[in-house]
Amino acid sequence: MTGQEDDRLYSDPRLVDFYDLENGWGPDTRYCAELARTAGSVLDFGCGTGLFLAGIADGRPMVGVDPADAMLDVALRRDKGDRVRWVNGDIRNIRLGERFDLVSMTGHAFQCLLTDADVAAALDTIAAHLTPSGQFIFDSRNPVRREWEGWTPEASRRIVAHPVYGDVESWNDITFDEDTGIVCYETAYRLPSGETLSSHSSIRFIDQAQIAGLIARAGLVVDIWLGDWSGAPFEPQSKEIIPLGRLA
Repeated sequence: MTGQEDDRLYSDPRLVDFYDLENGWGPDTRYCAELARTAGSVLDFGCGTGLFLAGIADGRPMVGVDPADAMLDVALRRDKGDRVRWVNGDIRNIRLGERFDLVSMTGHAFQCLLTDADVAAALDTIAAHLTPSGQFIFDSRNPVRREWEGWTPEASRRIVAHPVYGDVESWNDITFDEDTGIVCYETAYRLPSGETLSSHSSIRFIDQAQIAGLIARAGLVVDIWLGDWSGAPFEPQSKEIIPLGRLA
């Protein structure tokens, strides 16, 4: 099971709007856009609202895969969204029958895979869609940083400027299971009317050694481990775990 199933953040159009406001272009999409410059084709898993692929669409074959129709509806309506093929699918089992020069998964979508079996299936899917010289890249937060400890209501409270609702108060709250590494978190938005929109998500934190083992079992090899999206090499205390690799 993935952390997106039954999560209103990915299915309620009002919450999808907030997702887009809080997840714009960042270091991850900029880094992947640079990687994509020399790729003849791009496949993006967990594409969400299509910000990344629509932003680089230029006529090359590009496919975005996501399990949330509400997200894909936004992707299709984007400027240049019609230049990308959007597919509703689950990374654990989808097979497009095509191979790509770059397979990406950003925005910590990897962490929505909540078991080793889920991760193994996803990595098999990545391997099945890579050209012989193709590259894959994804990101996962480093559990040693215990980032979830800053996702309490007090620490995460913020104002989100919404084009329709105006300034909206937002916050998160979490529970953490030390045995599984799974964080269950709530995202809440209190509208000026007093109504509160909320969603509940689950993500998993696993360490670099465990990710490396699962990657190797999928017939993939990592050329470089990055510790952030600026290109710094991975170190034990790095914020991110980012493998950039290819077929073995």
